[in-house]
Amino acid sequence: MSSLLVRNVRLVPVTPPELGGRHTASAAGELDSGQTVAAHAGSEPVDVRVVDGVVTQVGPGLADDGSPVLEGEGRWAIPGLWDQHVHSAQAGLMARRLDVSGTAGPEEVTARVAEHVRSLDERPDADRTSVVSAWGHRSATWSRPATVAELDAVSGDHPVVVVSGDGHNGWLNSLALQRLSAPATRHALDEDDWFPVFGRLSELTGDDDVEGAVADLVADANARGVVGIVDFEFGAGYARWPERIAAGLDTLRVRPAVYPELLDAVVEAGLQTGQDLAAGLITMGPLKIISDGSLNTRTAYCCEPYVDAGSLEFPRGKVNFPLDRLTSLLSTAHGAGLEIALHAIGDAAVEQALAAFEATGAHGAIEHAQLVTWSDVPRMARLGVRASVQPAHLLDDRDVTDVCWGDRSERCFVLRSFIDAGVVLRMGSDAPVSPLDPWLAMAAAVHRSADERSAWHPEQAITPAEALGASTDGQGTIGVGSRGDVVLLDADPLVSGGGGVQAAARLRDMRVAATVVAGRVVHDAR
Repeated sequence: MSSLLVRNVRLVPVTPPELGGRHTASAAGELDSGQTVAAHAGSEPVDVRVVDGVVTQVGPGLADDGSPVLEGEGRWAIPGLWDQHVHSAQAGLMARRLDVSGTAGPEEVTARVAEHVRSLDERPDADRTSVVSAWGHRSATWSRPATVAELDAVSGDHPVVVVSGDGHNGWLNSLALQRLSAPATRHALDEDDWFPVFGRLSELTGDDDVEGAVADLVADANARGVVGIVDFEFGAGYARWPERIAAGLDTLRVRPAVYPELLDAVVEAGLQTGQDLAAGLITMGPLKIISDGSLNTRTAYCCEPYVDAGSLEFPRGKVNFPLDRLTSLLSTAHGAGLEIALHAIGDAAVEQALAAFEATGAHGAIEHAQLVTWSDVPRMARLGVRASVQPAHLLDDRDVTDVCWGDRSERCFVLRSFIDAGVVLRMGSDAPVSPLDPWLAMAAAVHRSADERSAWHPEQAITPAEALGASTDGQGTIGVGSRGDVVLLDADPLVSGGGGVQAAARLRDMRVAATVVAGRVVHDAR
């Protein structure tokens, strides 16, 4: 039997929105500076006992039974945080790739690649054929498309792969295209050609550092108070994560998803969503289906043409699965006991996704739900389909939305409307598209701006209490029967006053003192 006593903490009241955790915001969408959050459960310090991964006692002055003690010293305690949308290997590797974010055009990217290549070739032990991996550009507002030829001109004998910031296209030089047997192209690979290549990048780059990169990602997540993720990395994560647990990477709960390519294998193995795969930490996740593209590539599937459609081959974006095929996939997965995580960014894709959910009775979430029609919001609530949203994306996509969807931007990231309609809201990052940082996500949800500009469509902002409630995987205030996942904070995340700007700043700056997963201290910075 394992046991941990967390002593002298103040419990933060946490109520997931679907359980009634709705709080009044001002008409402008900002947290009212005069608002007072419900009286804190943590007004008086208490102790929390965790036995075999479950909270068994909460109260003042619990007896010392010889178990390890984590001294809270009056800090604020919340349930462990979850990121509902992560690509673990890609997120871990991003820190090891050349950063080309913030570039205004292909010329700026090639300039960074050229400088990086020069620095590699000038090393005493230079390998002039090593692979160059870069990440982060967003080409939606560039004045022209990038070409393979201009990347060839600066890369020497190095294969070069430049992955877009949303992960939905890859700009490769000729050597990389050849090595990966990718389709010949003059420009970046679009989704249909890119995703099969994306899943095979390790063939080019080697995977010697993938496990180290994932371990670094897990440690950083623990330091931010994250106790669990839903992992949408390509491949057989349901087999890989138990191997990681066996190798000692056991400080995070993970629900690995599966893609349609491996659905038959998962069904044949009898794996069902929620099934324990390793030590109670790894449980089978959902079937992930990418039904449309992305905003930045102008391939998100929309009811109306993009404002700047111009000569686009697909003026309304692209649908990856016709409705009959989508319905068939959901029916197979649902019949086998798998939930669904259905990527749908455009409003037409969301509409089609809901039609498939309704036709099959499948359970699960729409991932992103970035642009929706107003009629589909109550429809999601009626069908019990969760909205798995990444609020930090609105910070990155604000300007391109005004270019591509300017006539419908009020229907983007409608967090307030989801909660008010009774849609279950879950938040995440889509790391590496945005950082695996729940505090950044909460801040973006509370104040929809990351710069000096006022909030973008502030009527869709939510309160800190609602943002926190959407970040704990449905866990409420720590109490008897809760999962033994506890995070200690140096400040109260729900302190009232100051409005949305100040509340968001407090969330972004939140310091995590300690993180406990299943009764084990996995991060301690007290």
